Amino acid sequence: MTTPYAIEVKAYQGGTTDVPHSPPLVTEAEYWETYYTYPDKVYEWHDGELEEKAVSEHITYLTHVWFSELLNHYFRTKQIAKPAGLEMGFRLILPQSLSIRRPDLGIVLNTNPVPLLPYDSSYDGIFDICIEAISKSRATEITRDTVIKKAEYAQVGVKEYLILDGNQTHTAFYYLSAKGIYLPIKPVKGEVIKSKVLPGFQFRIADLYDKPSPDDMIDDPVYQGFVLPGYVKAKKRAVKAEEQAQKAEEQSQKDRLAKQKAEEQAEKAKEQAQKELVAKQKAEEQAQKELVAKQKAEEQADKATEQSQKDRLARQKAEQKVDKAEEKAQKELVARQQAEQQTKRLAEKLQQLGIKLDEI
Repeated sequence: MTTPYAIEVKAYQGGTTDVPHSPPLVTEAEYWETYYTYPDKVYEWHDGELEEKAVSEHITYLTHVWFSELLNHYFRTKQIAKPAGLEMGFRLILPQSLSIRRPDLGIVLNTNPVPLLPYDSSYDGIFDICIEAISKSRATEITRDTVIKKAEYAQVGVKEYLILDGNQTHTAFYYLSAKGIYLPIKPVKGEVIKSKVLPGFQFRIADLYDKPSPDDMIDDPVYQGFVLPGYVKAKKRAVKAEEQAQKAEEQSQKDRLAKQKAEEQAEKAKEQAQKELVAKQKAEEQAQKELVAKQKAEEQADKATEQSQKDRLARQKAEQKVDKAEEKAQKELVARQQAEQQTKRLAEKLQQLGIKLDEI
């Protein structure tokens, strides 16, 4: 029976002439003892052959870093799995061969029958998810990630295989079908990839290259479920607190303005009261002056009345004197008239007697 692995390996062997010179064969025991922890280089192992993992281009490295951090956000929110880095290798027992692979990032679900323990230096089970950051130094290494490892991971039951390429050429996302072969994970609306192994974990393909920051993702509906949800709640609380503080500040401002207005009104009222007090004092002073003037007028009136009384009395006295003088003059007139009459009668009598007055 021809397996998918055999088909893809055959394609790999016949599809490129860029095949590196094979290093000396080493046993599995030698690999674990010497090459698994080899300084400055990372080796994988397949049927006695050492396969050096080439370094990714920086652009792909940055994509890998961003994706790893995205997974860390997810695992902080949903602690359903543990990640393992490049240092962690696992053993793949294949139908016709044996490999030891060290994916750039491996994930072990808590439900995996072989748990990933804190002090493990290699993993004894099969990763549930493998992520490879594509190596671009040689075509054979690209083919190793895109063909050979894809076939191996499918055969041993790795549920998802993700290939990251910062150049957007070989990026791919696979899930293991019920038939044991990898099928592409079809993006949903918005070119979003949803993991079939990690519930709720999803990402926008374009974001692998745009690499948005957590601050940019917390309000993005694609990432809101697991990127800093606590921060989002805190941010909402902070926004609410800020809104409340803003309202309080606005109310305080209104209160200050109202207080200031009240103080201005009080100051105006005080000024008005002062003016009214001054006006009252002036009015009182004016009233006092008028009272004094009235008293003086009354005194003058009293004096005038007294003088008028005196004048009336003097006039009465004068009138009485005049009356008396008139009576006296009248009496004197009467007396004179009487005297004249007497004289006249006397003269008449003398005349009758023949006596002239000038002779007397």
